[in-house]
Amino acid sequence: MPATTVLHDIRAIATLFDMRADFIHAHSHGSGHINDTYCATFDQAGQRVRYVVQRINHHVFKQPELLMENISRVTRHALATLEADGHPEAHRRTLTCIPSHEGNACAVDADGNYWRVYPFIEGARGYDELETNEQAYQAARAFGEFQKLAATLQGGRLHETISDFHHTPKRLQALKAAISQDSAGRAAGCAAEIEFAFARTADCSRVTDLIAAGAIPERVVHNDTKLNNVLLDDATAEGVCVIDLDTTMPGSVLYDFGDMIRTAAPTSREDDPDPAGIRVRLDRFEALVKGYLSSATFLTECELAHLAFSGKLITLEVGIRFLTDYLNGDEYFKIKRRAHNLDRCRNQFAFVKALEREMAAMEDVVERHALQTIS
Repeated sequence: MPATTVLHDIRAIATLFDMRADFIHAHSHGSGHINDTYCATFDQAGQRVRYVVQRINHHVFKQPELLMENISRVTRHALATLEADGHPEAHRRTLTCIPSHEGNACAVDADGNYWRVYPFIEGARGYDELETNEQAYQAARAFGEFQKLAATLQGGRLHETISDFHHTPKRLQALKAAISQDSAGRAAGCAAEIEFAFARTADCSRVTDLIAAGAIPERVVHNDTKLNNVLLDDATAEGVCVIDLDTTMPGSVLYDFGDMIRTAAPTSREDDPDPAGIRVRLDRFEALVKGYLSSATFLTECELAHLAFSGKLITLEVGIRFLTDYLNGDEYFKIKRRAHNLDRCRNQFAFVKALEREMAAMEDVVERHALQTIS
């Protein structure tokens, strides 16, 4: 059964938007930890319809208007492209922002909270843990399709709502500052992890250097490609719609594909306190590659050449972020135990080593499927 806790007056919030429907009830929805999300049911000309009503956490996303301008531009473009192509489910294949009465993509309530509304995508759901390789294939295909639609977006660069979000060298600089300050007195107990991170300094700058040199193009990307951010059709299991677009902004497709590898291909969970036996699920990795390349037909040779490496890069970056937060006294990531962030860091670094062992095999998988796609 869905959760029933409602912390906000969703009936009142709905009046801020051009709903053209009568509120019936609402309940909390989803497993996200940043925004407050509700599924709300309305009567629309005698028919029950559902909407997602969501409070944007403006303490995390400090420029909600710019964030929503990005989302509105990307989703309107996606819908227009799908409709122009004659897609029979155009409105189901992309989020759609319900406008406020002022015509904006979000509205502000009396308490200064920012809200947005999307039509509920019926007959599909996200999976916090993938159960099959087919699900990985479908999710990766959907992310590739999202990027493909966004690749033709006109009208100038999107806002960079979180500066340097995947700038790995700057994440390494933040780690260096945390070591120097050692505000929680923990650096001495992390010597091995610190050494591991700085031994891979060259890896950290590899993609940013290629972007700066123009060898890899800047694109519109999702930047948070956990595979539960794709809704899979309940009947066909097809990837239907990419959701959670808060970090959609300029970046590299390698960041997106790398995070798919990081979250879908390891044999243990992110916070497993004993990651010594962690391995790369090559079958899962191949499903990701196959699905992604079936839709991401716009990639350059340099992007293709770095797909396997992207998993190592993003896993290393996230491990560095966990280690930095641990050294800073656990200020950013939520924890359930004292060494939770250190466990997460060690898990990520163990997966980096596993990826390094399998890199040649992974590159062979990419090359094989890239050739099949071209042919």
